[in-house]
Amino acid sequence: MELIKILFLGDITGRQGRNAVKAFLASSENKYDFVIANIENASHGFGLTKKNYDDLLISGINCMTSGNHIWDKKDIYEYIDESQELVRPINYPSGTHGKGSQIFTVNGEKIGVINILGRVFMPPIDSPWQIASDEIQRLKEEGVKHIFIDFHAEATAEKICFAKYIAEEFNTQQNAIVKGFFGTHTHVQTADEQIINGMAYITDAGFCGATDGVIGMEFTTSLKRLSTSLPERYEVAQSKTSQINGVEVLINGTMATQIKRINLIVDNNEFQKEAAIDTGG
Repeated sequence: MELIKILFLGDITGRQGRNAVKAFLASSENKYDFVIANIENASHGFGLTKKNYDDLLISGINCMTSGNHIWDKKDIYEYIDESQELVRPINYPSGTHGKGSQIFTVNGEKIGVINILGRVFMPPIDSPWQIASDEIQRLKEEGVKHIFIDFHAEATAEKICFAKYIAEEFNTQQNAIVKGFFGTHTHVQTADEQIINGMAYITDAGFCGATDGVIGMEFTTSLKRLSTSLPERYEVAQSKTSQINGVEVLINGTMATQIKRINLIVDNNEFQKEAAIDTGG
């Protein structure tokens, strides 16, 4: 049976993160059937502009997931409703702009991607438990064979618990409808990648951006904010090297067969040979 190779990239943060991802995807040795990336920090660390959205699509990203920062760039409202590649958290109240899931066709099979926002230590949001269950059932009825979930959440325990619930509720040892469950938001990659009942899982995929700083942000501004508790505007970190975090997943017709962490440190000068470097925020 032909395997489908999926790439999921952790939160892309700022221009340096965008350039690193574009160069990585342009590399001839990295070939994927479908690429998903979390983009909620892609434009100067907060949100996603239309310009950067278009640029990332051209780079080879097939689906963009997000999180609580998706609304930070106000031009999001000008294109999110029409986008067929962008997904916002599904558990925002009914009537919220955008879609909480999207369906794609890869190698003749339907793939569904769902974005979900956690509630522990996060802004108030609708409970995801029943909403996610209903959406998985709806996608199954639409003929979707493979579902991937980006669970954008703060608490490790919430991510693990939600993943186990999904894997046990909807997957069997013979057939897994949910093939991947990837945690995002904390920007620190965890080392617990595993297959749970046919579902590839990692608590947090990490982030793509400057290696120096604090989870992609400048150390000095982070230090002021954390040590004084006074308001301080975060600035995206700049460094000579970038990190690329994510996971590669192999799936067959019935389940995920392998998950492999990506944790690369790359020289920005070397990567400039692989992709055009943008000058946006």
